[in-house]
Amino acid sequence: MKFRETMTASALALGLALQAQAADVPEGVTLADEQTYTFWLLDAIKSMDPQINTDVEGSDVLRNLFEGLYNEDGNGELVPGVALDHEVSEDGKTYTFNLRDDAKWSNGEPVTANDFVYAWRRLADPATASEYAWYMELMQVENAPEVIAGDKSPEELGIRAVDDHTLEVKITTPLPYFPQMLVHGSTFPVPQAVVEEHGDDWTDAGTLVGNGAYTLVEHQLGERVVMEKNDTYWDADNVVMEKITALTINDVNQALTRYLAGELDRVDIPAGQYPRLKEEYPEQAVSTPYNCSYIYMLNVGEKGPEALKNVNVRKALAYAIDRDIIVDRILQGGQKPSYNWTHWAIADFERPELDWADNMDQAQRVEKAKELLAEAGYGPDNPLDLTLQYNTSEDHKKIAIAASQMLKQIGVNLTLDNYEWKVHTDRMQNQDFDMARYAWCGDYNEASTYLDLMTSYSGHNNGEFYNDAYDKVMKDSKTAEDPQPLYKEAESILAEEMPIIPIYHYANVDMIAEDIEGLPENNVNNTWYGKDLYRTAE
Repeated sequence: MKFRETMTASALALGLALQAQAADVPEGVTLADEQTYTFWLLDAIKSMDPQINTDVEGSDVLRNLFEGLYNEDGNGELVPGVALDHEVSEDGKTYTFNLRDDAKWSNGEPVTANDFVYAWRRLADPATASEYAWYMELMQVENAPEVIAGDKSPEELGIRAVDDHTLEVKITTPLPYFPQMLVHGSTFPVPQAVVEEHGDDWTDAGTLVGNGAYTLVEHQLGERVVMEKNDTYWDADNVVMEKITALTINDVNQALTRYLAGELDRVDIPAGQYPRLKEEYPEQAVSTPYNCSYIYMLNVGEKGPEALKNVNVRKALAYAIDRDIIVDRILQGGQKPSYNWTHWAIADFERPELDWADNMDQAQRVEKAKELLAEAGYGPDNPLDLTLQYNTSEDHKKIAIAASQMLKQIGVNLTLDNYEWKVHTDRMQNQDFDMARYAWCGDYNEASTYLDLMTSYSGHNNGEFYNDAYDKVMKDSKTAEDPQPLYKEAESILAEEMPIIPIYHYANVDMIAEDIEGLPENNVNNTWYGKDLYRTAE
């Protein structure tokens, strides 16, 4: 990767590689008098707390209210956030970050290295009960596993403030992609005094203190989030967009209607409508690869149905689903059929050859599915009854209905259960499901962001797939000079054990208002920042 080469560069060279980024308005462009941006959310945001949030939509908001060590530009390259640059020790295990001295919280207090130390310790502390505590372990931060397990105190985590503007992090294994992991919201600083004074209420509008380009002025749960420009932000002079609003609309078709009426500046395109909208609105309809994979997670743990403990049943379910129909007839937005977990566009990743994907057509897969299900004792005369759970969305419903019809042909009766997002995720975390619609959007552009999720120590392995061989492969990948062959091996284990049913790899399929500029066009993570946006005059 391009940034990997700069890891051994001097701090000066690294500083030159990480040029500051804000709204880049070309010469001659006339800006609109009103600088506002309104975007769509499908579901209510569960938490505004960087160490608690787990949702992609929540991350889009938090990225504007808080700022971590680094940000990403429109091409996915790292640019300075609170950190101006960093140095790496010769053994690749000690990172020293040089922080800017003009970073401030929205209450005017300075942002210091201690704010990061507090946030990272808080993330790993079992008392916080963060689902993302495992991220510290994935980052290989020294003593993270012991702190998360409660065997060591958070103060023993491998992070310390050398002084107010120098942060030192020790990791146990050199990770070339470690800096890329620092754009994730769970690593953002939080103000200790505010958190301790207000407890769980510290994230309320009017109380929340952040260090991002915007402040939270309104949050009506399940309705809207309103953010306004933060004048204490270090680069406020270059922030053009004055106000950002997120509207929660559970029906994507209704959201599209409101976009076409001018109420939204960006919205997902509903399944099947991209070809028509691209023809009618060629400058507004956009489809680009997006670092997310759509699956049905299977509950193979103790609370899961007995049938799903049989690998033949799991394979039969996966084989019987026709991904081409889902992608080509239902979605029609540039998505790709998926037979594995890791997104095809991830940097340096190559999928291994998989017999069921590469050496069978769909008719053969269906016949094999019937055979496997029969071996497990199920079929048309003795159907297997399962429940498929999905969160509220017309698109998820269409895919679920199609999947149920495909599975019926091999002797599986699916009952479809629809829940709003919070209930859906709570049920998954409590293993209260048979099959559940799930999607994972990579936290960074490297295959481990997917593959680590299926380890036994993952905080998101809700299906409770525990496999010693898989764990070993992923642990070995951390110290491998080239982890790619091990990533292929991990994918092969998933294909052999089938704890998840891959459905498709995402594309970002959006309608975007023509006068909105600054959204990323070549970033597979689709990481965007309001501070980079501007609205042009008509």
